[in-house]
Amino acid sequence: MKTVTLTMTNPPELYLEGQNITPDAFAGKTAAEIAAIDVWEGKLKSPLGKYFTVEGNGGATAAETRIILRGDCSRLKRVGQQMTAGEIVIEGDADMYIGGWMKGGKIHVKGNVDSFCGLAMEGGELIIDGKAGHHLGSSPRGEWRGMQGGLIRVAGSAGNDTATFMNGGTIIIGGDADIHVSTHAEGGTVIIKGNAKGRVGGQMVKGDIYVFGQIENPLPGFKQVGEVEQEVDGVKARFIHYIGDLGERHPVSKGKPVYGNIYTRI
Repeated sequence: MKTVTLTMTNPPELYLEGQNITPDAFAGKTAAEIAAIDVWEGKLKSPLGKYFTVEGNGGATAAETRIILRGDCSRLKRVGQQMTAGEIVIEGDADMYIGGWMKGGKIHVKGNVDSFCGLAMEGGELIIDGKAGHHLGSSPRGEWRGMQGGLIRVAGSAGNDTATFMNGGTIIIGGDADIHVSTHAEGGTVIIKGNAKGRVGGQMVKGDIYVFGQIENPLPGFKQVGEVEQEVDGVKARFIHYIGDLGERHPVSKGKPVYGNIYTRI
């Protein structure tokens, strides 16, 4: 795997749209060709080399290309958008939409990210060492398809509206989650190692939510049906099992309705 290192030397005054910073876009290109790739700052289009020094050439394919981003990337958005393979490492904080519509490969952010990261993600891995903002792994606004597949792992907390319209994949939050987890979910798994603020699983049709801490203000649309022992992300524990949202329509399998599941650790 070949490595391309981008070092931020001229931070943007506004926010920089980095959707062209992907292994797919860099594959088969020299450092000079990568530096000439277009990026947008507001309504102005400029070459990538205006903001970054570029070292190293891309691999022959996206799968053979690793990108390392250094310097202050807190105003850099959309890195890894729609990527299909390869690896991106951001050595600090990043802004919104990181890994949006991602289909494969791996993104590792060694800091915090803002909102809408992993938006409508279909595959691959998004690893965040810090905390995440709002709408993690959710659907784009006005769209009913959220996260379809892949893995998002956040070491810290996450904001509100995580996993809205989630259909597949897994989100693991090491800390607390704010309100509205898995609203309208029709599949997928969300694991919260801390507490959930409330309104968990609202209008949920299918899928699984595990909360290791407490849920503040549980929704009345979920009914306790028993206790189970399961291994979740390497931890074996007992959970209280709830099904719902009972106010929603639910598919039928083998003559029985299929519900969403919430598990809270005992």
